[in-house]
Amino acid sequence: MEPLPMQQSCNSLPLLAISFTVCFVLTLNYAAAQSKESKTKDYGDVAARILASGQAGNDSWIKLQELCDDIGNRLSGSESLEKAIEWAQKSMKADGQENVRAEKVMVTKWVRGKESCELVEPRPLNIAMLGLGGSVGTPPEGITAEIVVVANKEELDALPLEAVEGKIVVFNCVMPKFTDAIGSGYGATVQYRSNGAKWAAEKGAVAALVRSITATSLQTPHTGAMRYGTAETKIPVAAITIEAAELLKRFQARGKKTVVRLKMEAATVGEAPSANVLAEIVGSESPGEIVVIGGHIDSWDVGQGAHDDGAGCVAAMEALNILRKLDLRPRRTIRVVLWTNEENGVAGGRDYVGRHQNEVHVAGIESDSGGFAPSGLDVELQDDRKEDLAAEQLSEILQYLRPINATVGKKGYSGVDVSLLKILGTPCLGLRVDGSRYFDTHHTWADTVDKVDPDELTNCSITLAVAAYILADMPGRLGEIED
Repeated sequence: MEPLPMQQSCNSLPLLAISFTVCFVLTLNYAAAQSKESKTKDYGDVAARILASGQAGNDSWIKLQELCDDIGNRLSGSESLEKAIEWAQKSMKADGQENVRAEKVMVTKWVRGKESCELVEPRPLNIAMLGLGGSVGTPPEGITAEIVVVANKEELDALPLEAVEGKIVVFNCVMPKFTDAIGSGYGATVQYRSNGAKWAAEKGAVAALVRSITATSLQTPHTGAMRYGTAETKIPVAAITIEAAELLKRFQARGKKTVVRLKMEAATVGEAPSANVLAEIVGSESPGEIVVIGGHIDSWDVGQGAHDDGAGCVAAMEALNILRKLDLRPRRTIRVVLWTNEENGVAGGRDYVGRHQNEVHVAGIESDSGGFAPSGLDVELQDDRKEDLAAEQLSEILQYLRPINATVGKKGYSGVDVSLLKILGTPCLGLRVDGSRYFDTHHTWADTVDKVDPDELTNCSITLAVAAYILADMPGRLGEIED
């Protein structure tokens, strides 16, 4: 699909009409956004300006193309990730952001190498696959063995050792369809990607294959991170397509001897230097108090990492740019953080918390569920009472985003990197989006720029800009009771 022109639908409306509509809607909803517990003032005019400016034109779509088309996928330790880190610094310096810098982080370097999976019996067939990140490789000649298909860990545990020893375990766990990008369907199935190799090795298997973590597939395998933990035996593991997993299941159900040959050159080759990228609008009154917005700049080594998480990175970068263009400087500092190594180590998130633990973080927002139409923000805190209040206050703040239907504020998961700030007592927020299509391309060759809608990406930037500005400027803090 050919990329759409930037802001095609938004630019078809006169800017004056947009501003009038925004202000009218915000005026109607202003009274509902005020309560005794509210720690916000009237931000209707500011929110309307951000909405109008963002929809009139912004660089998020261009930035996404520069990152994903020009640089490509960005696995930790790769040359392309280093190019992306350099690009992000140059881009934000060109936008006039303050304190643009890269903070060095050492990351795990895993390389995929050549890989293949073949059905040997009952007939020859090439099986589409992707090795899982962190997996060991096979011997050069590969591993050729019969398969045993299980639907879940309970089925594997129920099998006697002799039924699994020397075989390749195939985990055919079905992921249900759902609308949230991070939800119960993902949590229930991703454990097989994470732990499948360890569980299979404990039963004497020589390798493992995992049904891709998605509800929809057109012969597309989905990679992702796995872990061995403290396992004494490490066996190779790869993701296969839904179609292949179901084929192997049918062969087993009919009693056919089924043999697969797996070849993987995968290896972890130590550590490599990388970096988190930071930029700021420094606060006018309390510059030492910080609101973080960001995403992770690394991706898997397939596709372009467009939704995961190029969109999150450019949405945060452009949110700061919208505020910069409007000369909006809140009381507190707004800091963009583009974390490295989220996909296979979280070294960037851990380094950030360790390096900045003595700073006052008022809030942190992560965008890592794709650049789809935003619906609001989730919030989590270590203190349950404060978390309930934060969700109520967040709902009030988000009423300013009624024109783009991003008004849902509730308790929920924030994100892999930003959630690490919870230990500092920071309210951690995650951008909520329409995640119904997220896992169609997640961690695949199909996660490319053409899957991102420019207008939806713009609204992600607007949501981050409005929320970050209000959180950084309002008299009190999210989750705190007003004196």
